[in-house]
Amino acid sequence: MAHHHENTPHDHGIRGEAKKPCCAGTCKAPEPPPPTTCCSHGACGSTAPAEPEPAATPGQDITWLSIPCMDCAAEEGEIRRALSKLPGLKSLHFKLANRTLGIAAAPESIPLAIEAIAKVGFKATLQDSESKPAPDHAHADASCSHGQPVSSWGRQEARFGFALALAIGAESVSYFAPSTMAWQAIGMAIAACAIFLAGFSTYTRGLAALRNGRIGINALMTVAVTGAFLIGQWPEAAMVMALYAIAELIEARSVDRARGAIKGLMALTPETAELHMPNGSWSVIAVAAVQLGQTFRVKPGARIPLDSTIISGSTSVDQSAVTGESMPVERAQGDPLFAGTINLTRTIEATATAASSDSLLSRIIHAVEQAQGSRAPTQAFVDRFAAIYTPAVFAIAIAVAILGPFALGWSWLQGIYKALVLLVIACPCALVISTPVAIVSGLASAARRGILVKGGVHLENASKIKAIGIDKTGTITEGKPSLVHSEILASGDAAEHALHWAADMATHSDHPVSKAIAVGLASHACDGDLVDFESLPGLGVKAQAHGMELWIGRHRLIESLGVCSPQIEAAIAVHESQGRSVALLACREGALALFAVADTIKPNSREAIARLAAMGIQTQMLSGDNQVTAEAIARQAGISRARGGLLPSEKLDAIESMKGVGHLVAMAGDGINDAPALAASDIGIAMGASGTDIAIEAADIAIMNDDLRRIPDLIDLSKQTRTVLSQNIALALSIKAAFLALAVFGSATMWMAVFA
Repeated sequence: MAHHHENTPHDHGIRGEAKKPCCAGTCKAPEPPPPTTCCSHGACGSTAPAEPEPAATPGQDITWLSIPCMDCAAEEGEIRRALSKLPGLKSLHFKLANRTLGIAAAPESIPLAIEAIAKVGFKATLQDSESKPAPDHAHADASCSHGQPVSSWGRQEARFGFALALAIGAESVSYFAPSTMAWQAIGMAIAACAIFLAGFSTYTRGLAALRNGRIGINALMTVAVTGAFLIGQWPEAAMVMALYAIAELIEARSVDRARGAIKGLMALTPETAELHMPNGSWSVIAVAAVQLGQTFRVKPGARIPLDSTIISGSTSVDQSAVTGESMPVERAQGDPLFAGTINLTRTIEATATAASSDSLLSRIIHAVEQAQGSRAPTQAFVDRFAAIYTPAVFAIAIAVAILGPFALGWSWLQGIYKALVLLVIACPCALVISTPVAIVSGLASAARRGILVKGGVHLENASKIKAIGIDKTGTITEGKPSLVHSEILASGDAAEHALHWAADMATHSDHPVSKAIAVGLASHACDGDLVDFESLPGLGVKAQAHGMELWIGRHRLIESLGVCSPQIEAAIAVHESQGRSVALLACREGALALFAVADTIKPNSREAIARLAAMGIQTQMLSGDNQVTAEAIARQAGISRARGGLLPSEKLDAIESMKGVGHLVAMAGDGINDAPALAASDIGIAMGASGTDIAIEAADIAIMNDDLRRIPDLIDLSKQTRTVLSQNIALALSIKAAFLALAVFGSATMWMAVFA
């Protein structure tokens, strides 16, 4: 009689999968994330949306410039407008994460482009390629207060921290010190130092914007801070400038972290390969020097350096970092290999089929950059409002200063004073002050639930999610194979010993299925009557017990022994239809036991999917595993649609197609192969515990405990936050409108302006 032993899904769950690479040739995708809002301070004042970059045509000569201070889409828009009339310009290719710009234009136009960029307050320098990091000296340019290499972050933080301390000192002098000329001079000097330390780049760009007739946040900050200082409100001028500079620093840092994520992805590929030389010897050379068709070898445990094809040997390969497959795959002569994957069991020889710059992993990096570059930043309400509001208030302030003395009988000093008060009241940054309580409270509440949200805009937008693509391995499932079913097929003495034999034999194989069986049957190990263990590459393990030959391994091995039967075939088919891998224990007389191994769903996945469905959110599984496995897991999780066998570019296409129906679409995943889709989605959600660095950086939100139930929690929290935020903004605008009226027709003072 058959005996069944079902292992519950949580018995052997382990961390999630790494993921799958871009496609073999047409990745469109992503790049780790620069922030999706325009600027950290929320009011760049640009109305230009981010535009998809045109692809370079064959033979098009592109010159790459490093622009260390270019951090957000509004700044990109300023540079784009400055270059719009450049003679001979064919196309522009912005890479915000790298702070680089590619210009397709005649060589003689490049100096003109650099000059035009300088006129809008940015310094540009030539560099060799689109991906080469900007040189340190470029980052250290004094015109950019924040565009520093990572090694300089400490100095920048100290600089702005000191500026903030000086601003607080100026406030203290103003409030506590006697109102004598000496103390006033001291306070003004302290405030001026704070403004200089924090606002040099703001003044540079603000003055450039004013010269070019553009009224953006830098121009407004320049005029408002200068005006506040000149009319005696130097403490407030210093404080506003210090806080504004710190906000820009935080934004710039997020861009540099994105660049670091790309570097981490590139580190997956080894720098060297062991190449077969013409004289028959083996020599270690740089991967970039390997030519197509050359032969190299890879030892067990090493990463494969290039996309290639096996010409000698067989092995198991962990492709999870590139293809997203939950279990290692068997590879033999003629099978393809991907750069960055891991050779698990035996030494193999392979011939290179692609250059290092054209590997699947390289295409993932390019895909990340493309998807991030084509994603228009989500503009917060204040940013959109400021694009119209700021120039309008500027015009009103000028009218008040000029017309007030004629129409209302003011003195010229009164007119100028009221105009400056108006500008201080009108500063969009003052409007932003109305939102922090709701945003910070929401972010803190999310953090307490294990949800790391990388900005208030993502917290706001989560309530608008209407569809979500969810990766399988490591997101819905545990991400590592576990023994989920064991069945004794024999009777008598063989039945009594079958589990013991299987446990001991499984420990003599490095294959993940064998390891799962060994863990699942650990309590049956150490029977002690097995001898003559022999590994059968790609098939299983052979041993003897009391003179009887035993085998444990794949279906193909049992078939070769001639002991397979229609009943066993039917049982295997049932398990494989559920996405399970099957191994059998057999002797010469027949099969003794059957073991099924699978990647099991997390205990809370079904509940999370049900809650999302109750909210009216469509869910779709996007997996690198085969279609049968994907559909089996989807049924268990309660997802109605599953797509399997997807490369990273195909996951990205799936997200784009979901966005095509007008929905705000999210993507949840944890691996490298999810990075393109995470970056291209409206909201990317990464699993923080099992996720790869590139996935976490590409995402807007990280679930730190990998519990999918946190996604519906996030959506509920987002709805609450948006309600409070709307109330706060409405109140702030009402107060601002009232004080604007007072400034023009009443007696509003500067302290009232600062309050408003």
